[in-house]
Amino acid sequence: MKDNYFIIHGSFGSPYSNWFGWLADFISADGKQVYVPDFPIGVRFQNYENWSKLLKVYLETGLINQNTTIVAHSIAPVFVCKFLVENNVKVNKIISVCGFNNYLGINEEYDAVNKSMFFDNLESVKDYAKEIVCFYSDNDPYVKFEAEKGFADKIATEQVLMHDAGHINAESGYDTFEEIVSYL
Repeated sequence: MKDNYFIIHGSFGSPYSNWFGWLADFISADGKQVYVPDFPIGVRFQNYENWSKLLKVYLETGLINQNTTIVAHSIAPVFVCKFLVENNVKVNKIISVCGFNNYLGINEEYDAVNKSMFFDNLESVKDYAKEIVCFYSDNDPYVKFEAEKGFADKIATEQVLMHDAGHINAESGYDTFEEIVSYL
């Protein structure tokens, strides 16, 4: 099986926002397979069960396997961790960008859609990925630094602290994300 890549957006996100399209184009320029699923978003639609149904389609077709690298932003890293552990799936690498777990207080809507993604056995994901790289920022306006750092401390094989990078999204000036390239 060939190496492939998944890019997974966060809450109220889309595959067309932030640096996701830029990264997909960068990866596919080398002829590699890249998938950027469009997960259901919004209150009543975004939850672990609905997101899992979509990712299971890729799993059942063999596209998620030991050669897969998953790049995930915001709530998506903890979703990926929970999904891999609960489905007993091993991948090559997880690259988390602004990941967090068990953190509430963003606002009522975000808290409602994020809550089902939270995962009590987070550290167990280390058995399901050869490498876990965690990017996080020291001034994220949505998730406290301590929450992102704590997430990285529990699972990362390598941590990358980005200074003044906000939520590492378009709002913070990240329509491209050059720093991630060397970790692919």
